[in-house]
Amino acid sequence: MHHHSVTRPVHDGIIVLDYGSQYTLLIARRLREIGLYAEIVDGSKEQPPEDFTFHGVILSGGPDSVTDETARKLPRWVLDSGKPILGICYGMQLLAQEFGGKLRSGHQREYGKATLNLDVSHGCWASSMLSKLPESQTVWMSHGDDVENLTEEFSIIGRTGDGVVAAVAHKEKPYIALQFHPEVQHSECGKELLSLFVQDVCKAKLNWQADDVVEATLDYVKETVADGKVLMAVSGGVDSTVAVALMSQALGNDRVTAVFVDHGLLRKNEASWVKEKIESLGVNLVVLNRAQEFYQALSGVSDPEQKRKIIGLKFIEEFETYAKANEGFTHLGQGTLYPDVIESAGHGAGAKVIKSHHNVGGLPERLHMALVEPFRYLFKDEVRLVGRKVGISNELVDRHPFPGPGLAVRILGEITADKVEILQNADQIFIDKLREKDLYKEVWQAFAVLLPVKTVGVMGDNRTYQWTCALRAVTATDGMTAGVGDLPMEFLVSVSDEIVRKVDGINRVVYDITTKPPATIEWE
Repeated sequence: MHHHSVTRPVHDGIIVLDYGSQYTLLIARRLREIGLYAEIVDGSKEQPPEDFTFHGVILSGGPDSVTDETARKLPRWVLDSGKPILGICYGMQLLAQEFGGKLRSGHQREYGKATLNLDVSHGCWASSMLSKLPESQTVWMSHGDDVENLTEEFSIIGRTGDGVVAAVAHKEKPYIALQFHPEVQHSECGKELLSLFVQDVCKAKLNWQADDVVEATLDYVKETVADGKVLMAVSGGVDSTVAVALMSQALGNDRVTAVFVDHGLLRKNEASWVKEKIESLGVNLVVLNRAQEFYQALSGVSDPEQKRKIIGLKFIEEFETYAKANEGFTHLGQGTLYPDVIESAGHGAGAKVIKSHHNVGGLPERLHMALVEPFRYLFKDEVRLVGRKVGISNELVDRHPFPGPGLAVRILGEITADKVEILQNADQIFIDKLREKDLYKEVWQAFAVLLPVKTVGVMGDNRTYQWTCALRAVTATDGMTAGVGDLPMEFLVSVSDEIVRKVDGINRVVYDITTKPPATIEWE
């Protein structure tokens, strides 16, 4: 990805310093849900971000132990700014260390629910804020390094039921530190605590409510594209659909062209559904029907990585051919989201490779076009919010995520037109039934997988020997972990019944009951 100077959507907010916690993204998301813009900055940055006024800093947790030689320190600019600081777990230890507290390094880093008892009797500045919270509440505690003895400069403002120090505040300065994660849903009043910190302590004005998000995104597109023209590939997924609708609204539909490469690997009737939906938004859409070409390129290929690669390259090739034949475009749209671009500390979330399907790798240079990424600073839930605001139906905005290579990664083994049709039919039955029973929104993703396994069955007086189909439904909060969708057994049996009765080629259905980890959500 080539980096270009990107103006951020707003110029003030809260900084979340990332020390590698798995929850860093969650902290930023919670603050934005509260209505305040938050940006993630690598914990080892020597300078604050340019052109950004921050009202306070939140230090994320992290896997390091402050007592390690290699552990990251608190950057000077954070303390020099004089702005309020909220330290979470590792962040608490950084603050304690800064003021000469002694740390005991725990060997075990455990998370677990604990009861937090707040103490507002000490009368330090934090009392007025804490008195707005219940005295006792459940929190998601992280047990790692313990702060053993704090210097006189801190007041203990909260302990767990068994007496462990869970929250402290500096007596004079607006510094507060927690040994639990307020950003995690298990912490009952975590969001209120964050809200009190940013509004009462940092005195930050809410600047990121629904209308702000939409306005900032529209402005960003206008500013970036100026009087140019945009070409963007759409897949029918939430991100690309909202992006072209938003850009058409910002620039006028004559200046935005959406290209839909139909690779023949979408769900049943999906290509025509997507076409109709996107056109109904007044977007200028070009559909390239390329199913035969894709099937041909995939003929004889069983390896999942190979399949993904072929589809990715073919997709870019088709798109590029179109772009070269139709001149006058200055910008290439891409649906990059904020989690894709964060330079991250420790866990490499920002350094991760963007899925090949969405990444127009090398294309802007070859086509001499600039990139425009309207959602570069947004999370998925914010894209959905923008979608609703620009008039996209819930049916489209609430769609489950769908992999770029489509059904190619849900047909194990070689792909043929027949297998695609079999899987489309089975998948449609499953999804329709979920919608019919109001279970669709209960799960994060649901789909059918066609297995390269034939088993024996009976149909009337005849023996059958046909394919097996697996159903998968997962609940997920963040895509990193996923639980098994708790669908009623009678519901699953009825889906199985209908699939075997109606889909020619399948005579057995199984349900995948594996969580992530150890398994991934998709089978390939």
